[in-house]
Amino acid sequence: MDALQTPLVGTNKGTPDKEWKFSEILADPQIRRRWEKVRKYFFLRESTYDMTNRCNIRCEGCYYYEGEKQFARGNMDPAAWHELMDAEKKRGITYVVLAGAEPSMVPELCEVCFRQMPLGAIATNGLKFIPAAVNYKIHISVWGNDDTSLKIRKADNMLARQVENYRHDPRAVFVYTFTRNNIAQAREVAQILAAQGCRMTFNMFSAPVGYDGSLRHSPASLGHTRQTMLDLLSQYPENMLFSAYNAVAHTHRRGLHELYGCSYPRMNPSTDIGLGRSFRQYRADLTWDRQVACCVPDTDCADCRHYAAGSAVVTARLFRHATDPDTFKAWLDYVDTYLAVWVMGYEIGKNLCKHPVAPPGHEVF
Repeated sequence: MDALQTPLVGTNKGTPDKEWKFSEILADPQIRRRWEKVRKYFFLRESTYDMTNRCNIRCEGCYYYEGEKQFARGNMDPAAWHELMDAEKKRGITYVVLAGAEPSMVPELCEVCFRQMPLGAIATNGLKFIPAAVNYKIHISVWGNDDTSLKIRKADNMLARQVENYRHDPRAVFVYTFTRNNIAQAREVAQILAAQGCRMTFNMFSAPVGYDGSLRHSPASLGHTRQTMLDLLSQYPENMLFSAYNAVAHTHRRGLHELYGCSYPRMNPSTDIGLGRSFRQYRADLTWDRQVACCVPDTDCADCRHYAAGSAVVTARLFRHATDPDTFKAWLDYVDTYLAVWVMGYEIGKNLCKHPVAPPGHEVF
């Protein structure tokens, strides 16, 4: 999103001896076409909004019910939300992420946001259909098969109900969150979703502050998850919105902040440019606090491998990846994936780099 405009220079241990000029990398017609495709979206500038403090389920490890934001009193006044969206446009925001406890509980407020800000996404548990008039990307959270959902999320037949609501809906992306315990179930879930023509991407459980439960990843589970992601990407290429570099970036033994440096205000003191200046995370009462503002507040930053964080953090590091054709192809695949996941009407292309590439300055895993 607007992080694309704030690249920082770095090094890559895997860089070959030749020093590549950016113009030499772009001389490859395949790379240039993908570059021209993704750079059209560099205007995106995001903020996130907790639409309500209500939810129709309660999940173990939920990010919302941590920290102070859960106690914010929900503002149910459509006029207030209209005014907020208008003010956001005036300060340069072009993309919204509607989240919170459960945005589908307040569809009328979601529609107000869409009328004012037509680019965005909604994070939902998928149990309540969001009207088609709200033409945002719909990210439906999946945490395992139905047995696991009943145990962790206290909801029965959850995947079946999600699919019934959003099968063949062009807005829908099913987001499978890998925990330490549900890695093997991803194959079962992918098979079900692919059979229904659904599209899928992957997320990593990133522990909330203070959480030390069984969902937190271990070094072994990171490696198992990575291989499962790559296997499913190969098995269901038409259904997966993902790339090999996504798998590397999000299952690396180092978290996103250590690998790339987080751009969000909570970890980034700069207010000069990019997310440090523009990003806000609004609570359900329409207030915000820069000191805790990030895309998934109350996450343990050292453990953050969240797909939403990566969409800004990884894409921000353009010049770190412009060291050689392979590394830049991997970055282009990542950006292409993120745009397909987050932007209505954007279609993912075939991955340019099908093998794992090391994050700049680090080992491959």
